[in-house]
Amino acid sequence: MFRRMGVSLLRTALSTTAAMVFILGIYSQAQSRALATQHVRAATTNGEARQLGRMAPNETLRLVLVLPLRDQAGLDRFLTQAYDPASPLYRHFLTVDQFTARFGPSEADYDEVVRFAEAHGLEVVGTSRNRLNMDVRGTVANIEEAFHLTIGVYLHPTEGRTFYAPDREPTPDLNVQLWRIAGLDNYSLPRPALVRRNGFEPTSNATTGSGPGASFLGSDMRAAYYGGSLTGSGQSLGLLEYAGTDLADLNTYYKNVSQTNKVPVTLLSTDGTSTSCVSPCDDTEQTIDMTQALGMAPGMSSLVVYVGSSDAAIFNAMAMASPLNAQLSSSWTWSPADPSVDNPYFQAFAAQGQNLFQAAGDSGRWGSGSEIYPADDDYVTSVGGTDLDTSSAGGPWSSETAWSDGGGGISPDHISIP
Repeated sequence: MFRRMGVSLLRTALSTTAAMVFILGIYSQAQSRALATQHVRAATTNGEARQLGRMAPNETLRLVLVLPLRDQAGLDRFLTQAYDPASPLYRHFLTVDQFTARFGPSEADYDEVVRFAEAHGLEVVGTSRNRLNMDVRGTVANIEEAFHLTIGVYLHPTEGRTFYAPDREPTPDLNVQLWRIAGLDNYSLPRPALVRRNGFEPTSNATTGSGPGASFLGSDMRAAYYGGSLTGSGQSLGLLEYAGTDLADLNTYYKNVSQTNKVPVTLLSTDGTSTSCVSPCDDTEQTIDMTQALGMAPGMSSLVVYVGSSDAAIFNAMAMASPLNAQLSSSWTWSPADPSVDNPYFQAFAAQGQNLFQAAGDSGRWGSGSEIYPADDDYVTSVGGTDLDTSSAGGPWSSETAWSDGGGGISPDHISIP
């Protein structure tokens, strides 16, 4: 019995060793393949950001490996037909499963990326049913080995802080070409479009609103544009937020304006990010986003607040929601290394009948050199600001003037007119 058990254990060990050799052999024969989008920041190569050293090899990062869509030409044709009123496919949008079957990455490619990640010591901590995203976690040392790069620590050229970033483009030994790796740098930190100047709280210049100090409420917007007849009945809205919120602040708003919210609000973490407003808590943007949307459409069926640490995590959660939110809104801006990185999600939105509305920022922001992405992306609807006058408090529209350089213009990311 002892000898048989010993032989069995030996065979098991040999089989395991052979399997590991086989797996490693596969990846040693795989072609080093560059990704479809860019990851290196110009500031790290042109000397603007001074390198201070390397990131600690035992530090852990969470990344999102993004796979490219299939049949891009076919998807482009479908989108053209789905948005052409003369086409028989006009507004014949796809479900998530239909989109995945026609244009999502294949199961075989997705499984190969899983095997690649695990073979290089990266833990798969999240998968997606449309097979676009794969969340992994690993040490800097394992990430550097897997993608043939070095992660350095740099002094930010304009913000007085340090950031980490790769020194070269990722080139994994993988037969499947990846679209993007989200989380390889933190050069650009997402910021709310709401701007506080000189440390002071923003003040309202409104004179005919029905809120405190004659400020405009969401209900005033609805009254001005729609006469209060439309309530958003049956609609569902999704909000992009890079930080959590405290719903007590939302309740305080409704108490202060003597209104009642009847729309259920769901706080959804897309990648483990806390949905709570962490100390020091500032959820001004999050609360404004909710109050304006709820005031404009008080009859909505639901409001979902998507909270996450990366655009990849949030956008893909929006693209896979059940049920889908037909309307999506973002009031945050950031600057990706490559302005095309979010196109797979934006194209999924378009194919699934979802509309993404992006705040263009305050007056003068577009021409100031400030971060405005994704307001200039050709797959989103950019929304600028105006000075609005109404006939009375909570009354109908009277006049309106657009903000200068606040609603659009030439794309600083060189994105063509759609």
